[in-house]
Amino acid sequence: MRAFDSLACAGTMRRRLLGTAVAVMAGAAAAPVAAQPADWPSRPIKLVVPFPAGSSPDIIARVIAQPLGKQLGQAIVIDNKPGAGGNIGTGTVAHAAPDGYTMLFTINGPLATAPALYSKLNYDPLKDLAPVTLVATSPNVLVVPPSLNVDSVKSFTQLLKKEPGKLNYGSVGAGSSAHLAMELLKGNENLDILHVPYAGFPQVITAMLGGQVQAGFMVPAIAMPQVRDGKVKALAVTSLKRSPALPDLPTMAEAGVPNFEVISWQAVLMPAGTPQPIIDRLNKELVQIIKDEEVQKQLTAQYFTAAPSTPAELTALIKKEQQTLGAVIKRLNLTLD
Repeated sequence: MRAFDSLACAGTMRRRLLGTAVAVMAGAAAAPVAAQPADWPSRPIKLVVPFPAGSSPDIIARVIAQPLGKQLGQAIVIDNKPGAGGNIGTGTVAHAAPDGYTMLFTINGPLATAPALYSKLNYDPLKDLAPVTLVATSPNVLVVPPSLNVDSVKSFTQLLKKEPGKLNYGSVGAGSSAHLAMELLKGNENLDILHVPYAGFPQVITAMLGGQVQAGFMVPAIAMPQVRDGKVKALAVTSLKRSPALPDLPTMAEAGVPNFEVISWQAVLMPAGTPQPIIDRLNKELVQIIKDEEVQKQLTAQYFTAAPSTPAELTALIKKEQQTLGAVIKRLNLTLD
């Protein structure tokens, strides 16, 4: 009798637990997915730029901040947090509250190459940040001094193969886009040219004019004024397609180096966990802003091309560059911490 009572009690308990589980699952199914707060945004939104005021990311961030604030009905406040190649400000956003009031405007470095360059990075770009949209892209420009007597990428690579290890190239430091672009070219074409790092592009230009270095990849804003003045020659851009801002320059692929791409890009992200409706709203507003003709004129003036995207497309770009440039960094056994 006691055994029967025990079985009966056990059966009753199982039915109660099952009923509770069903009720919990039903409640979970009925619960709404995290939604955009009805009054969002109800206060100014902070846009962290992990580079100094007056830098390229700061300039482009301000181009989109004003119209975004107008469309959202709240001010977008630029907060410059430079340091460690953009990693400090990026980490600040990665660990900020995902409440929709902290945004990040950054370049590819802290997202694509930093994980390979820094073993003690305090954030994971793919886990701790939520992409909103790509904003703009810009190629690097391969430049040489007129004294080198080359007029194309082909003649440049032929010279390097003829005189291996005898020429130098300048960059703005180990792990920079300019450095990795030349190292990628070296690997693809089996070239031997020595790296000389400098504190900035003006120093690279000075070294090139003085004969200390014979080549370098540079951002267009630095390279093109020197090209116009006849101080250096531009051979090609590093984007897969010709840059609308530099339509007369061939791509590296057109110049004989297939599938070569090392671009600079700028994007907007938020802390992971930010409600998806907020991400979607910001993507919608920003894409509309980036497509605006006046905004595109301002981007072109900075040698950037408008490149709005979906969050998924930005995620794919980050993953792609982590793989391709990460492989170059690994081959060089390069670390910065």
